[in-house]
Amino acid sequence: MEKQNKVIKAGILGASGYTGAEAMRLLLRHPNVELTLLTADRKAGQSVEEVYPHLGGYGLPDMVSVEDADWSSVDVVFCGLPHGTTQEIIATLPKEVKVVDLSADFRLRNPETYAEWYGHAHQALDLQKEAVYGLTEFYREDVKEARLVACPGCYPTATLIALLPLVRAGLVDPKDLVIDAKSGITGAGRGLKQNTLFSEAGEGLSPYSVSKHRHAPEIEQEVAAFAGLKADDVRVNFVPHLIPMSRGELVTCHVKLTDGKTVQDIRDEYSALFKDEPFVRLLDGSAIPQTQMVRGSNHCVVNVFEDRIPGRATVIAAIDNLVKGSSGQAIQNMNLMFGFGETLGLEQVALFP
Repeated sequence: MEKQNKVIKAGILGASGYTGAEAMRLLLRHPNVELTLLTADRKAGQSVEEVYPHLGGYGLPDMVSVEDADWSSVDVVFCGLPHGTTQEIIATLPKEVKVVDLSADFRLRNPETYAEWYGHAHQALDLQKEAVYGLTEFYREDVKEARLVACPGCYPTATLIALLPLVRAGLVDPKDLVIDAKSGITGAGRGLKQNTLFSEAGEGLSPYSVSKHRHAPEIEQEVAAFAGLKADDVRVNFVPHLIPMSRGELVTCHVKLTDGKTVQDIRDEYSALFKDEPFVRLLDGSAIPQTQMVRGSNHCVVNVFEDRIPGRATVIAAIDNLVKGSSGQAIQNMNLMFGFGETLGLEQVALFP
């Protein structure tokens, strides 16, 4: 009971971004967390209410620059900074401060792969070696012992929850995966970009980063590991799309069944694996996952369907990209790192309509 009653102090680096705001919203209702540090270099000196009016009135500290951060005031930091920046900052933190990283800096285990996709060499290889990939449902025991957790990207979160059980059980061919992914506009961040202006993103559907999205190697890394293959042996067809809604994410995965396997085998595998998971739910019968089912929650809904092509199946998963795909999953991991109940601060029911 001692751990359950303990109150830890948390900081959010990059608090002015959407993931920072979502982390604040969720942590404000966490019984074991006090927010004591918020950094946002371009918003340094401003109150939270000035940056996010909906979070005003809760007594949160003003935002400060990273240079002015008092690391002695925190037990854990959530890093929502751009890639590259996080490596430099985490390397300077006191060793007793735990880190939940929401950037891409520690997701890829191979530094050469990181350099290829992010355009520069990794600056903290020693830290990379100790980082645990934070897909909670599959790395739960490792997360419990970790000092540094690298939370997955939003697309990999939904995709891997759907696919890893199947490749691990040998139900589908890990070398024949087609992933059609769609995300709300918050997935593009809060910065001003022409393609995310309301008049340009509204009333339209836009594919982007076709065949070159940075989440592809992350998906390949994990699929290969769970299939018992080398990372270079797996290549996925992955195309993301921008949907004119603020939040939500849906992935449709087209898979090839291995010889003798059926859609019912997939349902049985999901049922056995997810029956005790607090945030992952296999839908009944022919119910189709929708983003409306999970909006504002830390839940993931999954289902599988027969394809018209014999020997193939369609797996669909939906999450909220800002919660289960980002800040909610980060808090889920933090709970494990500090010995708290895994669902603390994440009990929100999905918001509908």
